[in-house]
Parts: sequence; structure tokens; C-alpha cells
Amino acid sequence: MKFKIVHESRGRVRIQVMQKRMTLEQADLLEAYLNHSPAIRQAAVHERTCCAVIQYCGERSALLTFLSRFSYDTPEIAKLAPAHSGRALNRAYEEKLVGKVVFKVIRKCFLPPPLAAAYTVLKSIPYLVRGVRCLLQGKLRVELLDGLSIGISMARRDFSTAGSVMFLLSLGELLEEWTHKKSVDDLARCMSLNVDRVWLHTQEGEVLVPLNQIQPGDAISVRMGGLIPVDGMIVQGEVMVNQASLTGESVPVPKGPNTMVYAGTVVEEGECIIQVSQQNGRSRYDKIVSMIEQSEKLKSAAENKASHLADTLVPYTLLGSGLAYLLTRNVTRALSVLMVDFSCALKLAMPLAVLSAMREASGRHVTVKGGKYLEAMAHADTIVFDKTGTLTRACPTVVEVIPFGGKSETDMLRLAACLEEHFPHSMANAVVQAARDRGLSHEEMHSQVDYLVAHGIASTVGPERVIIGSAHFVFEDEGCTVPPEEQEKFDALPDQYTHLYLAIAGVLAAVICISDPLRPEAKEVIDTLRALGIRKTVMLTGDSERTAAAIAAQVGVDDYRSEVLPEDKANYVAEQQAQGRVVVMLGDGINDSPALSAADVGIAISDGAAIAREIADITISADNLEELVMLRRISMALMKRIQSNYRFVIGFNGSLIGLGTAGVLAPATSAMLHNLSTLGVSLRSMTNLLDHDS
Repeated sequence: MKFKIVHESRGRVRIQVMQKRMTLEQADLLEAYLNHSPAIRQAAVHERTCCAVIQYCGERSALLTFLSRFSYDTPEIAKLAPAHSGRALNRAYEEKLVGKVVFKVIRKCFLPPPLAAAYTVLKSIPYLVRGVRCLLQGKLRVELLDGLSIGISMARRDFSTAGSVMFLLSLGELLEEWTHKKSVDDLARCMSLNVDRVWLHTQEGEVLVPLNQIQPGDAISVRMGGLIPVDGMIVQGEVMVNQASLTGESVPVPKGPNTMVYAGTVVEEGECIIQVSQQNGRSRYDKIVSMIEQSEKLKSAAENKASHLADTLVPYTLLGSGLAYLLTRNVTRALSVLMVDFSCALKLAMPLAVLSAMREASGRHVTVKGGKYLEAMAHADTIVFDKTGTLTRACPTVVEVIPFGGKSETDMLRLAACLEEHFPHSMANAVVQAARDRGLSHEEMHSQVDYLVAHGIASTVGPERVIIGSAHFVFEDEGCTVPPEEQEKFDALPDQYTHLYLAIAGVLAAVICISDPLRPEAKEVIDTLRALGIRKTVMLTGDSERTAAAIAAQVGVDDYRSEVLPEDKANYVAEQQAQGRVVVMLGDGINDSPALSAADVGIAISDGAAIAREIADITISADNLEELVMLRRISMALMKRIQSNYRFVIGFNGSLIGLGTAGVLAPATSAMLHNLSTLGVSLRSMTNLLDHDS
């Protein structure tokens, strides 16, 4: 790429790309390339001027070399292009805004007064119709205020004021639409689904392949707890599909052969083979946008209060306008009151504040599905933690494989990985990774794999039944035995590790010892949450009492429960709610799903089971529990911002009404200040709630 340096300072450079015109797609690709480099802290590309502003660290010469390597035609670079960006949206609304202002200036300067009056009358018709419709329906809304102010101005033959009011109203509507769509678009891009690999169904068996290799017509397998990554038709199998992300309905829907399933939904029960009808792409993005728009219906109590208050205040504005006329006999003063309403700012700023908070959380790897969950998070007083994969590291490791019955350690680990790789859980991932680290590859050697929630996995290899899971599942539920001659070896298993038991044909074949260390930040996070108002912290685990007590003491939770089943977790959450507590549940597995659904706020770990992420109200990344602290701070800051918006809107607009009544402000001035304040509070609502480094 050819470019020249326009300006530079320490750690910052502005370059101009040597090309006559830059398309939106080229700008997106260049920006993605720049931001892909770890040496570049931030980069922004401006397609209109063919310029890029780059903030970097490291050597200047290395940056220039990196820039010179860029080419739009390089396949490896082309893959970096985002599927969706907000550049086209911003360009469209920028052009609309500029066009509206330019057309206003042309009309003002060159259109003869009779034609200008006729144009004003023509443009007023929609506003008058909406006002009359509100009146006929008996609804006192802002549309009635707009219609009255415009109608009275034209009745007085004050076409200039009427035109100015309509221009300001249309400008405000355009800016409102732009800010709202931009918020939704930004959030959608942050929340885009991220499924890297899928099971491709072939004649030779199942092969794990990258999702971007899947083409229409391919067949993929999806099992219980798995996310459906593409649109397609079921060709084999019967499943129960959770479609909450599409329909908002949490009850799973039965799906069988020759029925369609859609990207972003989750298989809650069963397994199936899907013939792909559409590759992951735009349809997925559109569904995410739809989900966000659905989530806006999950408004917090604060948002509902704002909407109700806005409509409630309209009659008072009308009354104020009437009183102003009765007291002053001055139509202009009465109009100045009509120009001001509380509805626009309250109805726009509050949802934008929530959308912005959701976007900010997404930028910090936290996905929030609705405003009511942020409000519940702000008011929560109890947090319930699952242990494995939540309070402990998201990536436990296999430290030892102890074979029994003369079995091979290598063969047992290979078999365990072959079973475990079909179900996403931290323990399963540990087994799969251990096999991978040892270079143990395998072909699918088993029949259908059945996952028993909170217990383990069962399948058959040849004529023999193979199971892997907890001691309760293997020895009590399945009745497996330890080879008599190896009972002493079994009793000497190291206690400091979590054990997975593998049995073949009813006899113990191996014990996989897994190190499941605590997250180093767990105790600090719990202490910080207490400082932020959380009064009770609880840990629930299926581990033994001894293990649970030790972990609980290390992390400092207020209470714990051991050897719990999925229904026990949900029952505990319900018990706390019955005591008047606002409960947050944090988990990562299929077994956590009932409790996640029952809690006021269900939070899932991002690399956990897909069904847990689907049911959960909020998803955080697996990297660090400190995101939970950040989420609490964002939610509390959001509630403060909403209250601040209330005070500003009521105070400022109340002042405009007072000044209009006193004759200090003309109607057009009142309308302009009102719209500017609405835009100002909306833009403020879109800013980050937390400092970048907090």
C-alpha cells in the first residue's frame, strides 16, 4: 500500500492512502487490518478523505513496514474484513442529515414566499393528521402538542415559525432514529455468535471442521446442549429446540425430520443431523438484531416509569399552554409552552442509556439480553456460584490417568476424549486437551453418545457399554465394580484431585485425575462484590462435602451446599427468592440451566454449554470473574444515570415552559432549545458509564 504521512506525534500518526476513492468495504478492511496488529492500540479509517489515524506502541519503522504490507487483494488480509460494520449506516444518516440542512437553506434563500408558504402547508399535513388522530382516540400524546403548535402558527399565517418548528422536529426525529439504530447496530456486532467448529457428517463418520468451511448442502451433527450455528433442515433425529433468542418463548419446541431449525437456537434434548440451507452470515446477524429489539421489550422498571411519566405530563403541558393564554392573552407565549414536551427526552434517553450500557458491557465481553436484567443486577443482594468452571479455572487440566484391569493408559485417555469431545464442559475440555497434548488422535469408535445431566456420558463401543462420569453415576446408578485385585489401588487415589471414572462393561477401566484449581481472582471478586452491596454469597457444587468445605473456606463465601443435583440448585434459588432476596446465579453447565432460569439474573460462562448461554440472561467471558464486578458497577452506574436524566429533563423543560410563559423565549427558540436538550441528553446517555481503565 502506498501512503504518505500527513501528521505525526509520539505514538500517533495520521496517514493518507494514495488512492482517489475509498469504498466502505475497503475502509472496513483497512481498519480491521490495522486493529488486528498488537502494536496498534487504536486505529480509525475515514473513507471520505482516504485517511487513517493510528495510535501505536513500539518502533515507528515497524509500523511503517506493517502498513506497506497491506493490500486489498491479499487473501489472508481479506479474511479480516468484518461481516458487518456501522460504516454504511453512519454514511446513510450523514447524507440524510446534510441533505435536510442544505435543502432548508436553499428554501430559505431562494424559494419565493408564496411557494414557501405552500410548501409549509403541504409538509404540515402529516403532523396535523397525527394530532387529530390522537385527539379522536382520546390520547394526549406529544403528537397532539406538535399538531397544535404547527396548526396555530399557520392559522396566524406565521408560516416561518411553523416551518422552523417542523424542520426542528424532523431533524430531531432523524437524529433519534440514527442514534437508536447505531446503538442497536453496535450492540449486535458485539453480540455476534462465535461458533468456531462444528461436527460435519460424512460417510466415513463425523469430522470436526471450522465453521467457515461449511457450505449449503452439507450435513452437520448437533447434540444435546449444542448451539445450532446455521439455518437448515433436520434430516435425521428428533430434538427439543430452545428458540428463545428468536421468539422470546422459553418453552422448547419439538423438531423432527423435514422441519427447519435456525442459527442461534439450542438443542435442549436429543440430537440431530441438519442439512445446511444457508451459511452463517447475514441471517445470523439479522436474528441477533431481532433478539436485541425483542430485548428492548424487556424494559426495566425505570424505563417503563419514564415512558409512563412522559405520557402523563402531556396534559400538564396543554394545561400550562392554556393558562399562559388566559393570563397573558398572548398566543405566542402559549405556543412557546406547546413547543416543549417531556415525552421526547424521556422516551428516547432512557432506552438509549440502557442500550449504551448493554453495548459497553459487550465491549468488555459481557452480553446482556435486556434492560431489566441490568436493573436486577444493580438491586441484587445474593449471588450463587457454581463451583466447577466458575469459581475454579475455566481450563482444568488432567494430571494423571490411572488404568485398571490391565488397560492401557493411552487407550483409556483416547477413549475418554472420544466420548467427552461431544459435550462442552470444562472437565470434558480438559480430557480432550490432554489427549491432544499427547498427540492422541482417534476415529469415532462409538455409537450414539448419551449425556446424562449432572452424571456423565454413556455409549457403546462394539458390544460393550462404556460410561464416564462421577462416582455416584458409575458405581451407584450403573452398578459398576472395581476389579477385586485392585481395590487397594483404588483406595489410594489422590484426594487433592477431581476424579472422572471410566468403566467398560460394568467394570472400572480408568480413573482420570483432574486438577481444578481456584481462579486466583475468586476471593478478591467476592470481597469486592460485598463492598458493592452484595450481602450473601453462596457456592453450590456436586462435589463431596470435604472438597466443598475446603473450597468455600478458600474463596470466603458465606454459605455452601455440597453434592447437589440440578433441581437442588434451582430449589435453593427459589428458597432465597421466597425470603425476599434478589438472586444472581452464575454457572456454566447444562446442570446449571434450571437454576439460571429460576434466578432473577442468570449469568453463564461464555465457553460453557450452549443451553446455559441460551437460558442465561447475561453471559460473561471465561477469562476473568472480575467482569462480574464490572457488570455490577455498570448496572449501578446505569441506575444513577437514569435518575440523573430524570432530574435534568424535568428541570430543563420545566424552565423552558416558565420562560415561554413569561414571554422571554419565542416559540421557535423554545422548540430549538427543547430539541437540542433532547439530543444532548440522548448523546450523554450513549457515553460510557465507566472509565476506560476501570
